[in-house]
Amino acid sequence: MTGTAGGPLDDVLAWGTPFAAAGVQRAGRTVAAVGDTGHAVRVASVTKLLTAWAVLVAVEEGAVALDDPVGQDGCTLGLLLCHAGGYDFDTPRAVAPPATRRIYSNTGYELAAAHVAGATGFAFAEYLAEAVLAPLGMAASGLRGSPAADLWSSVDDLLRFAAEVRTPTLLDGSTAAAFRTVHLPHLAGVLPGWGRFDPLPWGYGPEVRGTKDPSWMGATAPADCVGHFGGSGSLLWVDLHADVAAVVLTDHEFGGWAMAAWPEWSDRVRAAYS
Repeated sequence: MTGTAGGPLDDVLAWGTPFAAAGVQRAGRTVAAVGDTGHAVRVASVTKLLTAWAVLVAVEEGAVALDDPVGQDGCTLGLLLCHAGGYDFDTPRAVAPPATRRIYSNTGYELAAAHVAGATGFAFAEYLAEAVLAPLGMAASGLRGSPAADLWSSVDDLLRFAAEVRTPTLLDGSTAAAFRTVHLPHLAGVLPGWGRFDPLPWGYGPEVRGTKDPSWMGATAPADCVGHFGGSGSLLWVDLHADVAAVVLTDHEFGGWAMAAWPEWSDRVRAAYS
């Protein structure tokens, strides 16, 4: 799909990024889109949402369990998914005991994916493709490197995933609820690019909006709104109360432009399409 939708979606084209595309779902159906929504770009840390969903598929298949020990003593697969494993952002170093701080960690997701690969006998990129991407019809998507940050995908494909979060077909409803639920809700931490929050709520994959102020998901986002943004200038959020989901992809590195634009834009999308 390529085109313009008017209203807040047209704002995406005014952000000055070399490439931009966006889409909005209402009740699981795409109701607005702008830009080349079939074009795949690197989505950076939005990758973690798809990686976590695949890990949870492996949990339901019985290949792994959320309480499997992974990494340093006391760390588990589940703790890695909610950034409570104690690992540094992008090195193999453990910088805190497990379950004591919310430390956003690419390393944690790489350890989680490696655990699934070891248990299933499939390279994680292959497992992700077979367990999640192919069943959801995400034909433009593929993992080209780290399971924490190197998925390439399109707006159309990520809207398919957003619909899956809303109405899961690959996971049992209780497992999908665990994906969206805050784990260790008392933990404080630093959200990269936004600052320190106490608490910093996280599910088994997505950031949970909670009471953070400011929030890139918008001031009107409910506390249980979930999503992720990426350093490539990408975002995906799902608001189950408004029954609205939004995806934006750009090829412009996250920075002050995104911090200024995303919260207001998210509020305008919610107001326009709820």
